[in-house]
Formats: sequence, structure tokens, C-alpha cells
Amino acid sequence: MKGFGMKGFGMKGFGMKGLANVVAVELKLVVRDPMSAFFALAFPIIMLWVKLRGGGDKPLPGGVTVVNATVPMLTVFVIGLATLVVLPATLAQYRERSVLKRLRATPASPAMVFAAQWTAHLLLAVLGTALLIAVGAVGFGLDAPVDLAGVVLAWLLGALSLGAIGLLLGAIVPSGRAATVIGLGVFFPMVFLSGAMIPRETMSGSMRAIGDLTPMTPVVQAVRDGWAGGGMSPVTLGIMIAICVVAGAAGVKAFRW
Repeated sequence: MKGFGMKGFGMKGFGMKGLANVVAVELKLVVRDPMSAFFALAFPIIMLWVKLRGGGDKPLPGGVTVVNATVPMLTVFVIGLATLVVLPATLAQYRERSVLKRLRATPASPAMVFAAQWTAHLLLAVLGTALLIAVGAVGFGLDAPVDLAGVVLAWLLGALSLGAIGLLLGAIVPSGRAATVIGLGVFFPMVFLSGAMIPRETMSGSMRAIGDLTPMTPVVQAVRDGWAGGGMSPVTLGIMIAICVVAGAAGVKAFRW
């Protein structure tokens, strides 16, 4: 990554200003990458159009309309793509190109590197989510979330939990290509089984049972519950927090410069 420049890390001490500089540089690099930008920003909108071109006001089993189920689901798709595919590939590429090795001579710790990477990819997911909601509202009559604070909390906890898994992958996978393959191998089964692409109410019981074992399912459930105003389960939120703590700690411990 040519543009990295070491501006944020190559300083005396590592304060909030330095972290903000690094996050800004990282976000620019991610957005400038055509593949990352397309799949995180444009691809979910294409999927939204494909799913809703026949009309977004049709009810699903349970009464929720297609558009009000699909947009919250796809926001989790965006989170998963940014954290499970783009994020580990970026970290692995930095290791492969000796960027991380150079960072070792700076005040940056693994936790600081993770914080900068997670924040940059979180902002990428925020952009993708904002575009989805805007298109859903303007083009397909998306309703506003009933519990906005609950949706934001669920979204952030989902980004933390899935981001921790992505950081763990990026900490141990040796190359960018391998990280991309493994990330996609983790991401696609999860989005199909968790309800991030197919509404869970249209799945068979066996598919839902398998999907319940994936760390993406609590995120989908919590975001959709907040959007519909059905009340979020404390157990679901607790699972996301536990995943974040365990995977994040494992990632820091396993991190290799």
C-alpha cells in the first residue's frame, strides 16, 4: 500500500491525533481500492434492487414487508464484508509487504494497529449502510426504524464482534491472497445461513438451526428487532459482546508483526 506513508505511526507517542491520522489514511486507501469500494458500497445496492424490483411492500411471513426486512439484513451484509473480507486481507497484505515490520519500530502496539484498522473499516461499513438506507427510503419506501438507538447499538456491537473475528484472521493469516480466500470462505456461508441475504422467516427449520451457530446471526436478529421495534434480547447482545472480547483478545495475543 503505497499511500500508507507511516504518518500516523511515525511520531513520538501515539495519541488520539495520531490514531485519527492513521484512520484517515487507511480509509482513503480502502475507498480508493476499486474492489473494496465496489463490494462494500455498490454491490449491496445492486442486491437491494434485485430483491425489491418486484415491489418492496409485499409482506413476509410474520407481516413485515420485504423492504423493511431486506435493508436491515443487508446492513449486516455490509458489516460482514468490510470486517471479514476486506479487513483481514488488509492486515495480511501489510504483513506480507513488511509494513507491519516497519511499524514494530514505532510506538504502535498490536491493539493500536487493530484500533486503527477496525475504525477505518467501520467507517467503510457506515458509508455502505448509509447508502443502503438512503436508496431503500427514496426508492422503495423503507420505514424509519422504530427503535433507532437499539438499531445503532446492535449495529455497533455487530461491527465490534465481526470486526474482532476479522482482526483475528488478519493476525494469523500470512498473505493477503490467503486472507481474502479464507475471509470469503467464512463470509458467504454466514450471510446465507444467518439471514443477512435470505430472510430467516423463509428458511427451513434446519437452515435456521445451523444459522443459529454462526456469529452473524445475533447481529441480524438484533438489527432487525430494533428496526421493527420488537425489543432486543439481552442474550443476543451478550453473545455479540462475548464474541468481541474473546476473538479480540485472541487476535491481540496471536498478532505477528
